[in-house]
Amino acid sequence: MEDKKEALQFEVKKVDPRTGARLGVLHLPHGDVETPVFMPVGTQATVKAMTPDELKDMVHAHIILGNTYHLFLRPGHELIKEAGGLHKFMNWDRNILTDSGGFQVFSLGDMRKITEEGVEFRSHIDGSKKFISPEKSMEIQEALGSDIMMAFDECAPYGSSYDYVQKSMERTTRWAKRCKDYHTTTDKQALFGIIQGGFYKDLRDKSLKDLVDLDFPGYAIGGISVGEPKEDFLDILRYTTPKMPQNKPRYLMGVGSPDYLIEAALAGIDMCDCVLPTRMARNGTALTHHGQVNLLNACHKKAFETLDEECDCYCCKNYTRAYLNHLFKTKEILGARLLSIHNLRFLVNLMENVREAIKEERLLEFREEFYKKYGYEIQ
Repeated sequence: MEDKKEALQFEVKKVDPRTGARLGVLHLPHGDVETPVFMPVGTQATVKAMTPDELKDMVHAHIILGNTYHLFLRPGHELIKEAGGLHKFMNWDRNILTDSGGFQVFSLGDMRKITEEGVEFRSHIDGSKKFISPEKSMEIQEALGSDIMMAFDECAPYGSSYDYVQKSMERTTRWAKRCKDYHTTTDKQALFGIIQGGFYKDLRDKSLKDLVDLDFPGYAIGGISVGEPKEDFLDILRYTTPKMPQNKPRYLMGVGSPDYLIEAALAGIDMCDCVLPTRMARNGTALTHHGQVNLLNACHKKAFETLDEECDCYCCKNYTRAYLNHLFKTKEILGARLLSIHNLRFLVNLMENVREAIKEERLLEFREEFYKKYGYEIQ
């Protein structure tokens, strides 16, 4: 009997001998994705302010995220399944990764109760009681029909005690096994495990070993970039990533600032995501090659130059800082749309340049050049 083809095939094209950074390709049901890659976040079946055609033609995105928690509450996974799945529902014919809902559930604080079975919580929308278990998370994500699913996990808050993090990490591993046991659509949807363990290296080692024993097709690092100092983030990133399987994709969750993306690639990460570019755009802040720019500042009122001369996006090719300042001052929707296009394209293009630098074995030099212009310091 012929083995069932898996939904994800990962190909490592090159490993930088100086840093361990990797060039790769994710072969997925809705097309190939070159890595390392930044993935825009479409929390509620839309990347805010963007049409699918804009994401493809202007941003050049090949994979985006959907949020299990939010889609479970509205409009409901049953409705999306009835509509033909998330791809059809939102008219997106490229790849989708869905998170497990764990981070959102655990961020509810006093509004949720954790048990071995799962998490009971109150909806942030109407206060109604809800429950998500590992099996329920899988049910929701299978109904959504994403190309990559995430195992249900607990993201322990920064500063949690060793005892708390250990118990949380061990429960996350048990939940990961339950997710894997439930998941049957392996030919259509790849399921990733999530490494936890907080900022305790021995717990990270234990989490990684136990998840590798479960043999997931990919692995994510969770529980960092949650408010800790940058040196702590880099310490765990650089400690954990090289120990992850060489032949499987490595995903760093919730990272989107330019410096964190470059550091992730240097550490050997293949995939990153964050709501940062669109959230900043809605607040009038642009990512540029010379640092962040607040377009609400009065200095831009008569600035008739482009936002970023080194950017190839639609916004930078067609509009001035003065016009963007006017849009934000008058609270016109177009301002947030144009800046969302720019910020998303800036990060997607950054990773295109990172891939080229890895190919040429000059990623360290690229980091130095980029940091100098942007105003970052190397740590």
